[in-house]
Amino acid sequence: MSTILDRICAEKRKQVAEQKTRRPISELLKRANDQAPPRGFQRHLEQAIDKIGFGLIAEIKKASPSAGVIRSVFDPDKLARSYKRGGAACLSVLTDKQFFQASEGDLGQARSAVDLPVLRKDFMVDTYQVVEARALGADCILLIVGALTDAELHEFEQLALDYQMDVLVEVHDQAELERGLALKSRLIGINNRDLKTMKTDLATSERLAPLIPKDRRIVSESGIESPGDIKRLQMAGIHGFLIGESLLKRNDVEQAVKVLFAGVGAKV
Repeated sequence: MSTILDRICAEKRKQVAEQKTRRPISELLKRANDQAPPRGFQRHLEQAIDKIGFGLIAEIKKASPSAGVIRSVFDPDKLARSYKRGGAACLSVLTDKQFFQASEGDLGQARSAVDLPVLRKDFMVDTYQVVEARALGADCILLIVGALTDAELHEFEQLALDYQMDVLVEVHDQAELERGLALKSRLIGINNRDLKTMKTDLATSERLAPLIPKDRRIVSESGIESPGDIKRLQMAGIHGFLIGESLLKRNDVEQAVKVLFAGVGAKV
């Protein structure tokens, strides 16, 4: 029986095949090589954690498969500026059109509005997308372990590193974690949402965090809604957080971020 993740990745492969006919890889390679160097996603996140004990990757997305439309009035540039004023260390920008009602342009708008490093949040299934991410100006890419083979993970990671981009390696269970730790990247994202069922449980981060070596930086993703959730995860040794939906539901996302920081005693 196919899962939601299976369906998304299958559709993504079709989309990439179509994109290759419309925009040759040669064009992307030129654009990627013409980009200014990446801004240092991991470095910015770690600097925030070292300074205040809390590094926020604030997410920009209009919708999701689980929640539907989250923010009907959607301005990536305004959201980016609000997140920065609130104290976010980095941004995560969705670029998937079919399932998240996003576009590649969302990343460009957000990144042009601020000087924060940006993660391209998408379902990577082809090296074409890695080159595309750099061509769009991304500073980091997401690799979902559960969606890729070991060979693909290593190939995609190395290509990203060749472009000096960082990689957030996303896992959901112990088997995926063991595979993810075989990669070079130090950013390990624990997705509290099971992408096969779309159910969310913060205990996923608590269960996996002790299994991650101290030289890796943990980022807890999904289902984080309050300062209490953050304090709970900090008790498990987690200090990086990717948060989107709970902030985007607020009219004033800048204030929402500031309230989150104040609630955990972090001053920015």
